[in-house]
Amino acid sequence: MRTLLSTVGFLLLLLLSHDGGLTGAADAEHNLIGTDSHTHRHRRHHGHRRGEIEYSALSCRAYSASLDEFGAVGDGVTSNTAAFRDAVSQLSRFADHGGSLLFVPAGRWLTGSFNLTSHFTLFLHRDAVLLASQEESDYEVIEPLPSYGRGRDTDGGRFISENGTIDGQGEPWWGKFKRGELKYTRPYLIEIMHSNGIQISNLTFLNSPSWHIHPVYSSNIVIQGLTILAPVTVPNTDGINPDSCTNTRIEDCYIVSGDDCIAVKSGWDQYGINYGMPTKQLLIRRLTCISPDSAVIALGSEMSGGIEDVRAEDIVAINSESGIRIKTAVGRGGYVKDVYVRGMTMKTMKYVFWMTGSYGSHPDEHYDPKALPVIQNINYQDMVAENVTMPAQLAGITGDQFTGICISNVTITLSKKPKKVLWNCTDVSGYTSGVTPEPCQLCRRSSRGLFCRVTSPRVQFLLKKLSYNVVTPEEGTCEDENVLF
Repeated sequence: MRTLLSTVGFLLLLLLSHDGGLTGAADAEHNLIGTDSHTHRHRRHHGHRRGEIEYSALSCRAYSASLDEFGAVGDGVTSNTAAFRDAVSQLSRFADHGGSLLFVPAGRWLTGSFNLTSHFTLFLHRDAVLLASQEESDYEVIEPLPSYGRGRDTDGGRFISENGTIDGQGEPWWGKFKRGELKYTRPYLIEIMHSNGIQISNLTFLNSPSWHIHPVYSSNIVIQGLTILAPVTVPNTDGINPDSCTNTRIEDCYIVSGDDCIAVKSGWDQYGINYGMPTKQLLIRRLTCISPDSAVIALGSEMSGGIEDVRAEDIVAINSESGIRIKTAVGRGGYVKDVYVRGMTMKTMKYVFWMTGSYGSHPDEHYDPKALPVIQNINYQDMVAENVTMPAQLAGITGDQFTGICISNVTITLSKKPKKVLWNCTDVSGYTSGVTPEPCQLCRRSSRGLFCRVTSPRVQFLLKKLSYNVVTPEEGTCEDENVLF
């Protein structure tokens, strides 16, 4: 669901702990979503007794209420949109007085879009499921993002989608999109704007109408322990798309998608150039991805605000089209630079490395054909790939060469029917070392080991231990615990 739409800063935290999570956490009874304008929170739930819950956090909430106090019915049929909106509105008055928590009991809670507020936590029982309404009328239409200029599916605005929804129930949207029946862009499952301090953890997301998680114009973000599942035949069901964000960590996620598992973005053509907000300081680690028609990690193609200082490590790709994909085009402007990917294991791939300077369309005819992207200092190291059709398709732009493409210690085993040309390289330059099969001549071999500058994003978050009573409006207690990273 879409968060606050104004430019006023706020925090959205979305966190769910459940049995058998991807991170191997202990059994837990509740899920959690919270927002705060100034501080970041991380909660690991260790069960509850007598109405109390203990979990890790960065600060406490002073007031609490239960969703059923606002007339909500968790039968999977009754619409609870009004109840959620009323609850958030009522609790928002505590934003400057210690914050508030809304508890969602066990049940299946059908709802349309609703916004969260600052200094707010949405806390779900382990057996609580939020279901996205399939009615278009339950979704407000909003203006396109300023760094994009138009909706992705159509020229109009965008529907606001679910926040905290387990099942996006996207099938009706997929059918309408395929048949060309939508007037507006499909909603995203979670979109967070103009926020500082975001966490989305240990959740399972299903069947988003379009992108699953889209933090945009935000900073200090942790996304961890997620399972994201969508049919591999449905386009644009990207897993996680950090967009014009700073200081982001994505880790311990399992994603099956009909599009990119992770797509890094920063605006589209002249709109992204003018908005000028890059994505930077991004860390991706311990990711498993299945994406037969797209990429495990994609950079672009909407990268006009710039993408820099990206590190990805310990990645597993299975039955995916591309391992690492860089997408851009004439008119994009912007840059992709200082990217370091290491420790990738890939099985059954069409391409290991793929980049192009002729990808995608433009939002309108007003783009600047002289706005050329800069692609430089791209580092790939310590990778193994099996059953690969073609190791690399690397195509820059004539007169705008992609430079500093550095590939080292990479072993690729070909499929039974590989392409005749294994490495296709045009308008790119760089170095290779210890790469098999033999790479293209445009990538010169080096014996100097690590030959490109490597950066490590600074992603740090402080945890505290929190004990909180969700039955009465009783203030919790916090104590310092440790630094996450």
